[in-house]
Amino acid sequence: MFHLETEVDKERRAQLHRLLRDDNTARSPHMSALRGMPDAQEAPLHVWALDAEGRLAGGLAARTWASWLHLELLWVDTAHRGSGLGARLLAEAERVAREDRACLRSRVETWDFQAPGFYRKQGYEVRGQVEDFPPGVTEFTLTKELR
Repeated sequence: MFHLETEVDKERRAQLHRLLRDDNTARSPHMSALRGMPDAQEAPLHVWALDAEGRLAGGLAARTWASWLHLELLWVDTAHRGSGLGARLLAEAERVAREDRACLRSRVETWDFQAPGFYRKQGYEVRGQVEDFPPGVTEFTLTKELR
């Protein structure tokens, strides 16, 4: 007999993450080998662009793990779109990931109305897509070699 709950619980989520990570490590020799490698530690990577008044003009939030850069958020203020700022933010994140964190590849997920064309221009290739996620929208997964 089990009691099910649907509340958001950050502590339980952290416990769930640890338990799943430990289980994955025990079941996969590849994941087990990664556990002890220094460049396999997950670490946040942020790049910020501030305007002359110190306001946020754009930013990128990502994380690095196991020789991969995983882009999570990239935003440029509408006043600065088309100026190359997004490409500069992305290039800086890729540089830090490659030079300082020994990353070999990068990945990103984006929706069809967001930026798949932008990422393709930066050298990313579509590796997969999910139609109707959310309904009426296509999600793309793109990757790039950083070497």
